[in-house]
Amino acid sequence: MKNPKVKAVCRSGEYSFSKPTCSSIKLVKGIGVEGDIHSGKTVKHRSRIRKDPTVPNLRQVHLMHAELHDELRTKGFDVNAGDLGENITTEHIDILELPRDTILHIGEQAKIQVTGLRNPCAQIDNFQKGLLKAVIDKGPNGELIRKSGIMSVVLEGGVIKPGDNIRIEYPPEPHKALEKV
Repeated sequence: MKNPKVKAVCRSGEYSFSKPTCSSIKLVKGIGVEGDIHSGKTVKHRSRIRKDPTVPNLRQVHLMHAELHDELRTKGFDVNAGDLGENITTEHIDILELPRDTILHIGEQAKIQVTGLRNPCAQIDNFQKGLLKAVIDKGPNGELIRKSGIMSVVLEGGVIKPGDNIRIEYPPEPHKALEKV
């Protein structure tokens, strides 16, 4: 098995569906990606602000696996790093199977803690028609399987760039499955 790595990093200072790729991003402890519209101690996603702007931000950093982009391309979609709004595109790591509270050590000093699954919204079909259906599957018992990445909070800041290694630190057992956040 290949070592888990960062394939791309992205940020946007304004509300937009996609985020442009960058040569590096800086994570700030307890805040998120420096210069990204979704960084902050409290919720920054507009739908969540409307509900309660004082709720802690469990969605400071959005990660998505490059393997999803590959899968979507086989289904006829044109999707690249940052197109679906992620901050970090990973490769060689099954991020959707990580338990809640897993800590990812990225690069030389950054540490993030996995909080849950990204719940894809209807905006995804505005990007490319039919994409929402392509990032959601049904499990054997009819449960929804959300494939559009995971969310996390920053435990230790640091600069992250493509090619950085990712080391996985699993939480104590029993492991808790990821749920939407």
